[in-house]
Amino acid sequence: MSALSPSILGFDAVTAVLVIPITAAALLALLPGYRMTARLNVVASLLTLLAALSLFFSARPPPGRYLLVDDLNIIFIVLNAFVGFTTSVFSADYIAHELEIGRLTPANLRFYHAMYQIMMFGMNLAFVSNNIGLMWVAVELATLTTVLMVGIYRTHEALEAAWKYFILGSVGIAFALFGTILVYLAAQAVVGTGYDAMVWTTLVEHAAGFDPALLNLAFIFLLLGYGTKVGLAPLHAWLPDAHAEGPTPISAVLSGLLLNVALYAVLRFKILLAATPEAISPGPLMMTMGLISLIFAAFMLYRRRDIKRLFAYSSIEHMGIIVFAFGLGGSLANFAGLLHMVMHSLTKSAIFFAVGHIAQIKGTQRLSAIRGLTETHPGLGWGLLAGVIAIAGLPPAGIFMSEFLIVSSTFAKQPLLAIPLVFGLLVAFGALLLRLTGAIFGQPRGSLAPAEASYLPMFLHLALVLAAGIYLPPQMVTWFQHIANLLR
Repeated sequence: MSALSPSILGFDAVTAVLVIPITAAALLALLPGYRMTARLNVVASLLTLLAALSLFFSARPPPGRYLLVDDLNIIFIVLNAFVGFTTSVFSADYIAHELEIGRLTPANLRFYHAMYQIMMFGMNLAFVSNNIGLMWVAVELATLTTVLMVGIYRTHEALEAAWKYFILGSVGIAFALFGTILVYLAAQAVVGTGYDAMVWTTLVEHAAGFDPALLNLAFIFLLLGYGTKVGLAPLHAWLPDAHAEGPTPISAVLSGLLLNVALYAVLRFKILLAATPEAISPGPLMMTMGLISLIFAAFMLYRRRDIKRLFAYSSIEHMGIIVFAFGLGGSLANFAGLLHMVMHSLTKSAIFFAVGHIAQIKGTQRLSAIRGLTETHPGLGWGLLAGVIAIAGLPPAGIFMSEFLIVSSTFAKQPLLAIPLVFGLLVAFGALLLRLTGAIFGQPRGSLAPAEASYLPMFLHLALVLAAGIYLPPQMVTWFQHIANLLR
């Protein structure tokens, strides 16, 4: 791999986004003491973010057999590193409180911080992989680490949620593995056996000669497999339990990052299918699963009594919207899908930052016990309100802009599909209004203890979402348009 400039700690930027988290994980597994490990976790996440940002300014190495940096994966890497960093800052306060009240032990904390960095390594590896087998391994690694972190409280409910996540995730990853093998079989007839038949750039270059029947079957298994990790209905059953029973920083990472990793894998294979003239169009399958997820989650929001489960179903809803947009295809819909993905990651992680502190103060996640936050805890109450306004797609937040573009593109290309799309959006908006009005503005109820935590990560995310709804820099628009055209 050629040298890059600038470098991070002597490594080129691509290597740094992998070496920093895995090295930090080894140190965090050995170091005692909460303060030291929490600070190291933040510092390692910050260094990873700096390495990711330097990809914008450094020369890109030529694609190798294992690693690739291109216009598509940079957006995922930078978003992953940014949310990973802000979540590590939030996590420092959140986990300190869990240690104080005895829900976690010092041994749990070493394990938690080490797993956090391994998770970041796994997600970054999935993004930069130029080998479809290596990408599969990386997605599985990121999944297994989050499974272990979901069950960290060792309660019956947490272990049940982790076990459910593991079983359903294993079924999904088995489907994805079978789909990956089918892609390899389709490729080896053209490029030969061995590594070349698994290298992404080689696959795209020779895709026109692949057996379309094998690719069609492969994409169905890949969409089902990675779609399980995206949280698409009816493959979503692990997601609400994992959010509700695991530590809230992991809920923020699951909604804001891990779902994007599986989405990235789906998009890579969508590009491969588009490069094969006789293969089926992946659009109808993606649009169908996206609309099913949107409408199903929208109605399920009305039945939620747990605030973390409520926003877990909101994640299913929004991933459905994103998958629908990419399935619709075309420059405008792909642009809107990218924008919505970024805005959802920032907004949903900010909401979970607020929800984590609220649940700690109130001592419960039940919505019936959370009332009048704007009076009892104004910072959290108004922050949660801003997050709900943003996630509901109201102006001037960035999600309003992305949803407007998705609906507009649907009216232009598939006008009949705009009916269920808008219907699902309105149903979800009504559910959020019904379930959260009392929590934000109702008669105060529950603990009035002050919140001893930093709100900076939450308000930083919300400020970015608001700014994106008002103004997008021309350079960012041009970059997104370029990526949208790559996705076809």
